[in-house]
Order: sequence, then C-alpha cells, then structure tokens
Amino acid sequence: MQVEFLHGPGNTAAKVTLAGGEHFTAEGGSMIAMSGDMQIETTTHKKGSGGLLKAAKRMLSGESFFLNHYTAGSSGGEVFLATALAGDMLEYNLNNETLIVQSGSYVASEPNVNIDFGWQGFKSFLSGEKAFWLKISGQGKVVVNSFGAIYPIQVAGSHIVDTGHIVAFSETLDFKLSKAGKSWLSSILGGEGLVCRFEGQGTVWCQSHNASSFGQTLGPKLRPR
Repeated sequence: MQVEFLHGPGNTAAKVTLAGGEHFTAEGGSMIAMSGDMQIETTTHKKGSGGLLKAAKRMLSGESFFLNHYTAGSSGGEVFLATALAGDMLEYNLNNETLIVQSGSYVASEPNVNIDFGWQGFKSFLSGEKAFWLKISGQGKVVVNSFGAIYPIQVAGSHIVDTGHIVAFSETLDFKLSKAGKSWLSSILGGEGLVCRFEGQGTVWCQSHNASSFGQTLGPKLRPR
C-alpha cells in the first residue's frame, strides 16, 4: 500500500496504490474513484468478518458503522479517498503502538491495523468535546485527516492545546483539563475556556481549524428551508 497526498494542505485527497491482490480498509463513504477491477467488501469490522459491537462503538466516536475493504486485481490498482471537511491528511506508520484519534479523523489503514473504541472520560465532556475517541493500534500504515492544515507538536514534559484543535496523540501522553488563562474570567473572556494540558513524552497532532467554532460561525448565516 503506497499513499500519495494530492492538493494539500487545504483540500487533500489520498491516492492509495495497491499491488496485485493487496488490500486495505477505509472509512465508509470516503471513496472518490477507483480502478475498474478493484473489489470492495463491506463489513462492520475486519475484512471477512463482522463485529456489531465494535461497529456500534465506532458510531459513538463519530465514525461510520461500516468499513470498506478494497482488494486490487492481479495487475494492481488505485483508490482515491477524500473526507467531508476540507483539510489535510497524515500518513503514520504504526510500529506496535497506539494512537488516540479524534472522532471523524480516521480515513484508511493497512490490514494489520486495529480500530477500536476509546473512552477519554468525563473530562472530555467538560471540555465541550466528544468523550469517545478511536484507539488505532497494531502495525502498518494509517491515514488520518484534519480540518485545515495538520502539524505535529513534540511534547517532552508538558504542552497546552486547545481542545478543538486536537487530531490525534500518542497513547504515551496523559492529559488533563485546565483553564487557558490565569483565572476563569480571563479564560472565558479570551474565548479559550478549557484547554488540554498534555504531559509526558510523545506527539500531539493539531489542526489549524476548529470544526465546532466553524459550525457556530456558519450556522446563524444559513437560510432556513
């Protein structure tokens, strides 16, 4: 599985190239186009098997109930993938480790990558974000997307990130909520409110735009039907 990103970082699409007989998994509804002899199998979990509980858990974290598994013909092929919100994509090569990924950011992965449900606790509810995340683990390539540009922040000690700008982070990191300013009043008036303080050694991937803030700005301007 070879991944090439096109038209980034503002409107990134992923071109996935497969050798003959090779296959990979992608989020349902993400396909733009594909080779004519590409085969698709749709399941609720792994290729060749279901898993209603795992699918239901993915739905709680904002992902699709179904996953599509693409298998190339004998001469190989390609699949083009995109996401609902305009932004960037990242390819990460898992090496028997785990990434915590925000709701809606999973795009695709190789067969030995596991996608599971993650519970980040009531602190996520309090931050205004979803409490359910994805735990993506195993070995192989995984593709995630962001709203706007995506960039890594290396944490060695502690780092503060606005909750709405988190795409993914290393499982080696712990996080807790804290106020953005010196006082609650300054945090609220400054428009930041609660932020996440990451501690430990690892990486946090951030996105340049905040989907919730974008929705709050755009919503009042939409004309009713």
